[in-house]
Amino acid sequence: MWPWILMALLVAWGAMGAWQRYKPLPDGVSRAFPERPAEAVRFLADESWFDATGERHLEQHIFDEVLDLIGQARRLVVLDMFLFNDFAGGSDGDGFRPLSTELSDALIAQKRRYPGLEAVVITDPLNTLYGGLELDHLQALRDAGIRVVITDLNRLRASNPLWSGGWHLGPRWLGNASEGGWLPNALGPGRVPLRSYLALLNFNANHRKTLVVDHGDRWAGLVTSANPHDASSLHGNVALRFEGAAALDLLASERPVAGWSGVRLAGPPAPDDENAPPGKARLQVLTEGAIRDALLAAIEASGEGDRLDIAVFYLAHREVIAALVAAKARGVALRVLLDPNRDAFGLEKGGIPNRPVARELHEAGIPVRWCASQGEQCHSKLLLRRPAGGGEAELILGSANFTRRNLDNLNLETSVRLVGTADAPALREAAAFFEERWSDSPERSTSVPFAAFDDATPWQRFRYRVMEATGLSTF
Repeated sequence: MWPWILMALLVAWGAMGAWQRYKPLPDGVSRAFPERPAEAVRFLADESWFDATGERHLEQHIFDEVLDLIGQARRLVVLDMFLFNDFAGGSDGDGFRPLSTELSDALIAQKRRYPGLEAVVITDPLNTLYGGLELDHLQALRDAGIRVVITDLNRLRASNPLWSGGWHLGPRWLGNASEGGWLPNALGPGRVPLRSYLALLNFNANHRKTLVVDHGDRWAGLVTSANPHDASSLHGNVALRFEGAAALDLLASERPVAGWSGVRLAGPPAPDDENAPPGKARLQVLTEGAIRDALLAAIEASGEGDRLDIAVFYLAHREVIAALVAAKARGVALRVLLDPNRDAFGLEKGGIPNRPVARELHEAGIPVRWCASQGEQCHSKLLLRRPAGGGEAELILGSANFTRRNLDNLNLETSVRLVGTADAPALREAAAFFEERWSDSPERSTSVPFAAFDDATPWQRFRYRVMEATGLSTF
């Protein structure tokens, strides 16, 4: 009987893996919201650079704006953040900004000032090692009357179906507990059960980084690539802050995720009739696969002489790479700024996926540079398109890396798309940000030439392609 039992288990594993990979998406996922009037849009960036002596300098603005927005809210705060903890892993904590504490304290203080304020924090279960830890700051939020939603990732498609098929058949139903952990927490202090690592191997996430608040009699939103995670506080990141109907679209995008955990978000619905008039700057909220569609459309819309600049932490998506190579062949002026994928919270990474991808782009004639770093990450996710003839420029930024996991409806992701004349303030500031990061001088070192990390081997190229295709990776 054993061969038949084993065969039945393998068939069930494969069938469950296929179902989890291709099952219907939950309602409200992978949406391109309407193009709204771009109101009170501001581009924000966190940057690091090095002077002639090698000393690091920081310029940080994103979470200052987040704290300011929370500090003026009276009716509603909805915060959705992927990493929200003080874990440092193996990295040195000197110089880290205590973002998780600052943000928790700000939410609690505002709730005490205005007891009628509804505050909801949505985050990823990775912060609790999938139920294997209790975090003091999350409990403090609950004790203050702030609702904390740990995202139900079981609603998502499987990013790693080779593992998830078996996990959904067995370990998923064991649950988890924060008592009795015996394995080290790879991300920080404490011990966790084996079940935490069994859940981790699914490799999917609520990777969003968003904020919606009331702003007087209006609404304000913010979409970013930055996490309120202490060990991430030195990373380079970007954000857009905006108001109006687009902020209500952002709120609408969070309602399904909160609803999976039985939490109903207050606030008005997004208006049906407030579309941007022709010729005016406009803003569009994008989630999941709609981000991929917008990126590909922007690249494919680029023609000879147009400028296309990309700064991204992970670049691995095969369709995006093929579109970039094709754009170069059409005469588009491309520049790609990448993180060398060398550092991850005190651990040394192997350069995958960016180094083999950079070699592929370089061979196609696309200029590539690497962010200069000393342990921090070039964590931005940004594409900027500027037509040669002076037409409308286009900016896409947010949480989504340019990878299969981030763009193919496997993670939860949010980005925003801003379209307008190139001299619009936010677009002009985004262009200045890229120019500053791309340029380099002894007095202000921000990037290094492609040759500095041109060390991809055939084995790395093979590993990257297998990891991207199967989901057996963390990117």
